[in-house]
Amino acid sequence: MDKLPITKAGEKDLTEKLRQLKTKDRPEISQAIAEARAHGDLKENAEYHAAKEQQGFIEAKIQEIEHALANAQVIDVKDIPETGRVVFGATIDLYDLTNDQSITYKIVGNLESDPEAGLISIQTPIAKGLMGKNVGDEVSISTPSGTIDLEIEKVQHL
Repeated sequence: MDKLPITKAGEKDLTEKLRQLKTKDRPEISQAIAEARAHGDLKENAEYHAAKEQQGFIEAKIQEIEHALANAQVIDVKDIPETGRVVFGATIDLYDLTNDQSITYKIVGNLESDPEAGLISIQTPIAKGLMGKNVGDEVSISTPSGTIDLEIEKVQHL
C-alpha cells in the first residue's frame, strides 16, 4: 500500500489525539463500564450499553489513528524550497474569480482535513486541480457544486 501523505503538524496532532484516547478516554470508559456493571441487570442497563458502545468507538478510533500513523509519509513543507509552485503542505492564497472573493487553503492529508479551517485534503478536486500549478496561474476546477475559476496569488510553506 502506498504511504499516505501527512503534514508534520498533522502527525503531531494525531499522535496527541492517540495519547489522549489511550491514557484518558480508554481508562474513563473502562471505569464507566465497571460502574454500570455494578448496577446489576445488564439487559436493561442503558448506561452499560451506552458505555460499551462508546468503548467500541474509542477502540475503533485508536486503531484508525495507529493505522494512519503506521502508513503515513510525513512531509515537512518547510524542507521544500519555495518556488511559487503548489505542493503538498503548501498554504495557497487564491482569488475565486467565480465568486469574487479571496480564499486561503492549506493542502493536507485526509485525516487532517478540516475545510471550515481552510485545511483541504490532497484528494479533493480543488487540491488535485491546484497541485503543480504556479503563482499567477488561473485554474478551472470541477467540483460537486459546479466549476470554479481560481487564480493563484501566493504559495507559502508555513
